[in-house]
Amino acid sequence: MREKKSYVAINNITCEPSYVERMEHLFKTRAKAIEKMPGFQHVEILRPADPDQPYLVISHWDSPDAFDGWTKSEAFKEGHARAFKDMDQAKKEGKKCPMMSTFGKYEVIGN
Repeated sequence: MREKKSYVAINNITCEPSYVERMEHLFKTRAKAIEKMPGFQHVEILRPADPDQPYLVISHWDSPDAFDGWTKSEAFKEGHARAFKDMDQAKKEGKKCPMMSTFGKYEVIGN
């Protein structure tokens, strides 16, 4: 039997202490648009045990193309609109961005 390959994208999110509650609220009340995307498998949102570490958003996909389709979709823009608005507002007010993110892409080679 051939094993189904899995592709993982991990978003590392750091946020200002004053924004933690708001960011967690955004995740808890998210639109869940990602779940409707072709090739999506599942997502995990992890809160760090150490507040100096980033939050992790780990999404599992059938392929890199499926993930790229999500990041280029209207659903992606819609799903992130509230956070993007918060970041734009901070910029307009000359404040530090309340959160930053970096991400990596991985192919699962074993479990």
